[in-house]
Amino acid sequence: MKILIVEDEEKTGSYLKQGLTESGYVTDLATRGIDGLHLATTEEYDLIVLDIMLPEINGWHILEALRKRGDETAVIILSARDQVDDRVKGLEMGADDYLMKPFAFSELLARVRNLLRRSQQTVEPTTLKIADLEVDVIGRRVARAGQRINLTAKEYTLLEFLLRRRGEVLSRSLIASQVWDMNFDSDTNIIEVAIRRLRSKIDDPFPTKLIHTMRGMGYVMDEPEAS
Repeated sequence: MKILIVEDEEKTGSYLKQGLTESGYVTDLATRGIDGLHLATTEEYDLIVLDIMLPEINGWHILEALRKRGDETAVIILSARDQVDDRVKGLEMGADDYLMKPFAFSELLARVRNLLRRSQQTVEPTTLKIADLEVDVIGRRVARAGQRINLTAKEYTLLEFLLRRRGEVLSRSLIASQVWDMNFDSDTNIIEVAIRRLRSKIDDPFPTKLIHTMRGMGYVMDEPEAS
């Protein structure tokens, strides 16, 4: 998850960046409104923590510019102004939350997590596709080239994990922890066996192979590059 902090107070900005980074988020910090606007409109963020009182371009202007261009990135407004009209203005302009200064970092973090959780739920796809493979997430149905493929519960979980992380090289230890909820033991071949069984159903009967072995690294699901 990537978060943009737009805050001109050096101490507050550093405090937020350090806290959110230590909480597991990738963070960028802009200390001027013009820099915040540039980053917000040229980079992809999951959430923006936006101060209102900024030099050159204030937070209202940044929020308005984002919403006018159809950008629905979640925004938490930070403000030292304890006025109902300001809170109403922020929410009416499209902010998702409004937090008064001074604030406890634990409260900000809770609001960040809540907004990110809500945004993930709203954009969660119900169908995953790659090439001619299609997975109905709700019905847990799998088909390739129009042919229904029957998978065991664990095979389905493995396939969905590979699909959701499409294009990423996934190590055996990561697959073991996410699919089997266990620590990887180098003496076991459970991952190789599971991948082989999955391939026999979704790859072997078809000319285009989607699950690829990266020697010494793990596995990746992706369409092969055109030669």
